Amino acid sequence: MTVEVPVIGRALSPWRRREDAPHQPSAAPDAEGVLEIDAEYRAGLADLASFDRVWVIFLFDRSEGWKAKVKPPRGGPKRGVFATRAPHRPSRIGLTSVALTGVDIDAGLVNVKGIDLLDETPILDLKPYIRGVDAWPDASDGWLAPYLATAPALKKPRRPDG
Repeated sequence: MTVEVPVIGRALSPWRRREDAPHQPSAAPDAEGVLEIDAEYRAGLADLASFDRVWVIFLFDRSEGWKAKVKPPRGGPKRGVFATRAPHRPSRIGLTSVALTGVDIDAGLVNVKGIDLLDETPILDLKPYIRGVDAWPDASDGWLAPYLATAPALKKPRRPDG
């Protein structure tokens, strides 16, 4: 089955190349970006500014094909794609969380920090991050636990300007 999903906007970020982008938002907490929402969806931004964080559902538009097993950036054996956050997925759908710094409904601009999306990434949806619902502090880190225990800070990205 195939479904059609509208693109509601695009991410504007400092990351032009995959090699420069962080693998997670926590690796670049100060990286600023803008989610530019198309005119027909802007009214949906009402009340979003009352939240500190937002989930961004996006399309890995520069990924081609998918792989059942992928090599994680932290090394080790290949892992099942569904046990990773790799971009080579059957649906090409991605999820990230960013901090909100401002919302301009009229202009359709959502200013964010901690962006890990490539510039011009298509945005499919926005959902508020609700800490009492979205945070599960006792959840297992799975196969990543040993890596996170020895190196909790993820690799810092290179800024495109040097």
